[in-house]
Parts: sequence; structure tokens; C-alpha cells
Amino acid sequence: MNASTTPSPATGGGPATVRAAPAGRPGAALRSAAAAPGTTPLIGVYDMYSATLAARHYDGLFVSGFGFAASYYGLPDIGFIAWPDMVDFTERLRGALPRHHLLVDIDDGYVDHEVACHVVRRLERIGASGVVMEDQSRPRRCGHLEGKQVLALDDYLRKLDAVLSARTDLAVVARTDATDEADILRRVTAFAATGADAVLVDGVRSTDLMRAVRAAAGDKPLVFNQIAGGKSPRLSLTELTALGVDLAIYSTPCLFAAHRAIDAALNGLAAADGLLPAADGEEHIGVADTTALLTGNIDRAAAATR
Repeated sequence: MNASTTPSPATGGGPATVRAAPAGRPGAALRSAAAAPGTTPLIGVYDMYSATLAARHYDGLFVSGFGFAASYYGLPDIGFIAWPDMVDFTERLRGALPRHHLLVDIDDGYVDHEVACHVVRRLERIGASGVVMEDQSRPRRCGHLEGKQVLALDDYLRKLDAVLSARTDLAVVARTDATDEADILRRVTAFAATGADAVLVDGVRSTDLMRAVRAAAGDKPLVFNQIAGGKSPRLSLTELTALGVDLAIYSTPCLFAAHRAIDAALNGLAAADGLLPAADGEEHIGVADTTALLTGNIDRAAAATR
């Protein structure tokens, strides 16, 4: 019932070794990961550079709405993302990373049923592995913030059914942002009875509730989303596996690490009177390092066409 993709060794060298999907079947590959033992980590990325770095360490990436809103618009995750921008970003990711799992956050499907179906078809054509679609109503917000509102269950199920009918291979994760425990379990039970490939309760606040969600989901794969400073408990992959979690989304480690590192670098630059760090310093990253990293994207794309 659980899923596992072992993180590739962090050697600091080339791209991660990825269990390649059959040609044209990235959704099937993600479903296979969700059926393997253990818990598969999916690392949230916010731009091409963070994705290129994350791809050296992990086989699975999450196209984070929180991170994309921050990096592309400079705005909080409260509903600003336009679907063409997210589709374009995913297309660029797939071109550079042809064999990684790419699970894409599509918020509420961009409100309308027809738009949600159109986006799903577009993402499937460009090779996304799967999508997460939530049951929030507008105005929406990050699942770990207060003030969330959810659609009536029947309204969401109609949208979900339309999306499931629109895809052929793409994996679909049905997500609820409900906060009342009884409503959460009612929605999870309903989601598990659909053709969705997995269920996710965002902002789940305790391991006890996670166990109840696992029971309500039955045999359906379970996804857990953890974000630093969020509502959910801080848990290791080993702990998540024991709780029956199949896919673990890490939404923002790259974004938050970049925030801290950039602040530190610029503080250091100011303190050094504008003198750049020495090229032989332990933490130095220079032109050659970055060029080598990005050349790997060209090499991967070329290898995928052979």
C-alpha cells in the first residue's frame, strides 16, 4: 500500500538515477511508486534552478503552487496563479528532466470545471506525472493558512469526476482542505470511492487524525504534505511509512533554503565591503559549478531522445 523511491545519492555530481517510466506513461510510473513499499518523497521546486538541484538528489519533484507564486509573481499563495503560467513552467521542467516524477499543484483547477479539464489535458500532453486538485472555494489560500473555505462535497466531486474523465494516464490526487474532523473523514471516504489515484488532507494537525484518514481512505494511496512552519506535525519518512503514507510532499525546502542562503550571502557581501568570497572557499559556487549543473539539463534532454 505504501510507496517508495529511494533518494538518489547526493554525490554532488550528475543527475539522479531515476526509474524511468515507459515512454509516454509518467502517470503510470507515479502510480507504481505509490504502490511500492515505503514512502516516496516529492520535493517542492519553485523554478528551473531549484528543480535542477533537487533532481540530483531525488527522483520525485512537486511543482509547488506556494513556491511558484513566490518566485514567478512575488506574491503569497492566495490564488494569484494563472494556469498558462503553471503549464508553461511544467513544460520547461519536463524538457529538462524527462524521467523524474512531476506532480503538479493545480489549486482548485482554476475555478471552472472546463478550465480544470483543459489544464489536465494540457499537462498530460506535455508529460506531467500527476496533479493535485483541492476542494477549496475562492478566495483560496495555502492549505496551511487560516481562513480556508471548501466547496460543497457534491460540487467538488462533479469537478473531480470531470477531471478524471479528461485524463488517460495522468495521476490525480484528490485533496481536501476541510478543517472539521468529521467533514475531513466524510470527504476522504467519498474521494476514496472515486477513480482518483490518491487522497490528500492538507494541513492535517495530528498523527491521530492521520491514522483516522488512513483508515477512511481504505486501499487508496495516501499523500501527506508537510511544510516548515505549517499546521502538520514534523515527521520523518520512517514515521510516515509507519502511518501508512505513500507519497510525501515537501512543498518548500528549496524556497526556504534559498531565502536563508541569499540573505546570508548578501549580508556577508555587505560586511566584506563588497568583496566576493574567495574562489577556493569551502562554500564557494562559481561560474564553472553553475554551468556544469545546467549543462546536465541539456545532456538529459538529448539522452531522452535517443
